[in-house]
Amino acid sequence: MFTGIIEEIGTVRSIRGGEKGAVLDIEAAKVLDGTAVGDSIAVNGVCLTVTPGNGHFTADAMPETLRRTSLCSLSAGSKVNLERAMSFGGRFGGHIVSGHVDACGRVASLTREGIAVLVRVSAPSDVLKYIAVKGSVTLDGVSLTVTDVDRESLAVSLIPHTAASTTLGLLHPGSPVNVEVDLLARYVERLLSGGDMGGIAPGGLTEAFLRENGF
Repeated sequence: MFTGIIEEIGTVRSIRGGEKGAVLDIEAAKVLDGTAVGDSIAVNGVCLTVTPGNGHFTADAMPETLRRTSLCSLSAGSKVNLERAMSFGGRFGGHIVSGHVDACGRVASLTREGIAVLVRVSAPSDVLKYIAVKGSVTLDGVSLTVTDVDRESLAVSLIPHTAASTTLGLLHPGSPVNVEVDLLARYVERLLSGGDMGGIAPGGLTEAFLRENGF
């Protein structure tokens, strides 16, 4: 699990392989502190299992990861957002981020609003249904608050610190962006729809069901 608070910006040294799988070699510093073989690091919001080296780490990306995320668009020299997995007892500054990207969106527009930049990202409708205004969303691994959502896109506002300390400040119209919705939204949908949840009424989580079970 991650929090969506980026620790540093890394640089891709190389990518070996192709659509059937790739090995990423990424230059980093801070995220290597205390990192051991088999630990997890989120790279642009994608949870990867790493092998640390001297000033860099490597990680494998399987075909499903390359299909669903923007990692396939990286090349030597690309900048990436990096975050180590949460440590027990650490500060929780963002929201619960799994590192399992739901879709790869595209930047539709960038609009200056005073000190901030409004970023609108187009995304699939089956992802946007989980997005709520004032709710949380993860873009390229960064925990952000949603300012607007419609049938085709969502919007977030970047403060100067976020733009300067993450790769979001490098975005331009057309840039691919990894989108992960708030994990809680998926569980709420599952409960409300009923699904194959033991003990949940076939019709879903209804007021009548809650009353019958003492709520």
